[in-house]
Amino acid sequence: MLTEASNYDDLYRNFRWEIPARFNIATACCDRHADGSGRLALIYVDEDGGGARTSFDDISEMSRRFANVLKADGLARGDRVAVFLSQSLELPIVHMAAFRAALVSIPLFALFGEDALEFRLSNSGARAIVTDETGWEKLAKIRDRLPDLRNVYLIGDGTHAGTRSFWPSLRSASAEFATVDTAADDPAMIIYTSGTTGNPKGALHGHRVVLGHLPNVEMCHDFLPKPGDLMWTPADWAWIGGLINALLGGWYHGVPIVGHRARKFEAQAAMQMMADHGIRNVFLPPTALKLMRQAGVSHAGVRLRSIFTGGESLGGELLDWVRATFGIDAHEVYGQTECNLVVGSNAKLFPIRPGSMGKATPGFDVRIVDAEGNELPRGKRGIIGVRQPNPCTMIEYWKNPEATAKKYAGEFLLTGDLGVQDDDGYFWYVSREDDVITTAGYRVGPSEIEHTLMKHPAVAMSAVVGIPDPIRTEAIKAWIVLRPGFAPTDALAREIQDFVKVQLAAHEYPRFVQFVETLPMTATGKVLRRELRALG
Repeated sequence: MLTEASNYDDLYRNFRWEIPARFNIATACCDRHADGSGRLALIYVDEDGGGARTSFDDISEMSRRFANVLKADGLARGDRVAVFLSQSLELPIVHMAAFRAALVSIPLFALFGEDALEFRLSNSGARAIVTDETGWEKLAKIRDRLPDLRNVYLIGDGTHAGTRSFWPSLRSASAEFATVDTAADDPAMIIYTSGTTGNPKGALHGHRVVLGHLPNVEMCHDFLPKPGDLMWTPADWAWIGGLINALLGGWYHGVPIVGHRARKFEAQAAMQMMADHGIRNVFLPPTALKLMRQAGVSHAGVRLRSIFTGGESLGGELLDWVRATFGIDAHEVYGQTECNLVVGSNAKLFPIRPGSMGKATPGFDVRIVDAEGNELPRGKRGIIGVRQPNPCTMIEYWKNPEATAKKYAGEFLLTGDLGVQDDDGYFWYVSREDDVITTAGYRVGPSEIEHTLMKHPAVAMSAVVGIPDPIRTEAIKAWIVLRPGFAPTDALAREIQDFVKVQLAAHEYPRFVQFVETLPMTATGKVLRRELRALG
């Protein structure tokens, strides 16, 4: 979609969206590469390190078969199909089947508990779900409360009343299926996003959402695709970062992806897998990079071409470590489930500024605005807004017109994140609107303090929140995970506090420091500050 350029200004100025009226994700991300040549689509790495290879030809055929299964079982255009699986071969087969049958897929994180699962299945009115034995154990306890859920397809050898075996059903179905001629705006998937208050909201996206992701994926992966590219991310394919940034973004260009279902992220094991399989392009959330740094990983044999990261800002210390370890820059991105990848970086187009998210992605007009959608001057803090329309933006929040209306002001989608744009066009993340700490008359964003804390040699990870204070309104509290070799002591806490006073500002140092083994995080590696605030 991008025409490679030597500088950002030319790249941004010359870009034009070309969104066709008719577009289907299965056709674009699978069928056009299924030319009978056996072109590689997926390497699935098992626990022993072995890799099973699957071609686009195979994915295309298997997804056509499963589309016939869904159709025969009574699913019709617009019905919802839930995909309750980890990284696996089956996951993209189900999504592609749904897309080609004009159904709406619902990616669900495999670690969801019963309550999270029930809300999403009930709210979406899902008619079918594909899961494995682990998922079935949770689903079986709530199925009688899900009247819309008619069809359960189970992966594995188990047999349970009211379920069908996925693979036998697929193999017995015809491989002939005419993909529905969908419009680019037709619904394709619902991705649930958890807000800071209330129930999760389902962002309904059209088929065009994949096209909307491409300018950033291409720019921040240093003009993907290049010969020999091979993609991997530890981010679960249930989230927009794993599903669209990596899997579908790569497959649109015919770039194969490595899949692996790890029980938990192991830093050195990840390095070994990248070396063993010649992985060239990665989406590594900041948490993964921090864990690698903390573990002192060996990078022998790893030959990455691009590192794409987002979710939390890296800061200068981590950026320097990435450069020293991998020999390339980590390219930060910014977006959210409702409108993703609107800001990004590429060190060959403009210098990386530590702490900055980068510049607006070609095709996106990103501004700092107030709550009414009025643009604010450069250097002034406000809400990060994205001018509409653009193909990456959701159609709506599913069954939630009130929340949909609140997401917009004037010509802008309001991200709910506070930021600043400097005179050179770089964007700087400050905080979520509700993460801002008000202390002694100052409004303080936690990210800047966290970046400073990361510079201290004892700190592996940190999170900063405001806690109630009768005098200051809020006091700053830091939750800190220490690096190996450091013990949690009062003396170390005072040393860290003094370090922040000197490095940052006297009014921004944490008056309270608590050492912990781990921080509460989302599945995508974002710190759950609201949980820390609740702990006080």
